[in-house]
Amino acid sequence: MTTMMGLGIMIPFFGTMLGASFVFFLRDQIKPWVNTVLAGFASGVMMAAAVWSLLIPAIEASEGMGKLSFIPAAVGFALGIIFLLCMDKVVPHIHIESGKQEGVKAKLKKTTMLVFAVTLHNLPEGMAVGIVFASLGTEMSGITIAGAMALAFGIALQNVPEGAIISLPLKGEGMSRTKAFLYATLSGIVEPLGALITILLTAYITPILPYTLAFAAGAMVYVIIEELVPESATSGHSDKGTIGFMLGFIIMMILDVALG
Repeated sequence: MTTMMGLGIMIPFFGTMLGASFVFFLRDQIKPWVNTVLAGFASGVMMAAAVWSLLIPAIEASEGMGKLSFIPAAVGFALGIIFLLCMDKVVPHIHIESGKQEGVKAKLKKTTMLVFAVTLHNLPEGMAVGIVFASLGTEMSGITIAGAMALAFGIALQNVPEGAIISLPLKGEGMSRTKAFLYATLSGIVEPLGALITILLTAYITPILPYTLAFAAGAMVYVIIEELVPESATSGHSDKGTIGFMLGFIIMMILDVALG
């Protein structure tokens, strides 16, 4: 179990590393329509993961509350969104597509703030993986090792294009391929670290498991609405973004239901 857990929390990071390595093989930036499809795909994967791997288990874990079983899921979901909203206002960062600094004003390098932006994006994913693996073995969650691995693989799948979307623009700004690869890879390290910290806090998480599952879902949905949906809807290729979302959602849903 420990070996599987260790592998599980590292799988999303390997996805980011794989995507970042594209900087060594691709000469040009990703075309806008391709970026739109990838953003839509990532949205679909994250939305399906939030619903099937987090919110539904949160509600099922609260069945003892009867008709009020929605309360932990609703409260945790809202708190997850509020948490990411606050982080978004505090952490200085720049999104590649806008180039505008957000968060607290700080005199940091643009590349550093680009990495911070992706780190904020990856934080809820690491939390989600950690909470799911932390809940294994508890009768309350009903989550299986296969279901937890499905979530890890699903997030890794959408991390592959994310890694490329980070490393290629950094190279386009004059950074060496190796440095762009390292920066893009570094942006994904928050996922296994966040998952590990969450697992270490299992004793505190288990009693409030429905809330923590929904909290991770809310944080993920915030990222979808705040970043990925606008990126896929305002690029002039919104239909392609919609197709990407559909594919991502279906693939993640199949993974979760078939393996969970």
